Amino acid sequence: MGTTRQFNCKQLLKELTDYLDGALDPEARIQLEAHLAKCPNCWVVCDTTKKTIQVYKGADPYPLPEEVKSRLIKALQRRTGQASQA
Repeated sequence: MGTTRQFNCKQLLKELTDYLDGALDPEARIQLEAHLAKCPNCWVVCDTTKKTIQVYKGADPYPLPEEVKSRLIKALQRRTGQASQA
């Protein structure tokens, strides 16, 4: 027997990815959807995230300009403490 949990806003945010991916267990999904039904702020976050994913999935890839790619790699190397490989 599963335990029933009541979702609050913080818990919903932690489980949002699994919910949108369809990976949340059915009981948790029911509880999360119950929270969405009564919390307009979480509903907006969930709906906006879902729509953003749909738009992103339907978009054609856009290649990064070489200058941007180079700056990004250098910034990541600085951030992770790696020496430049250039």
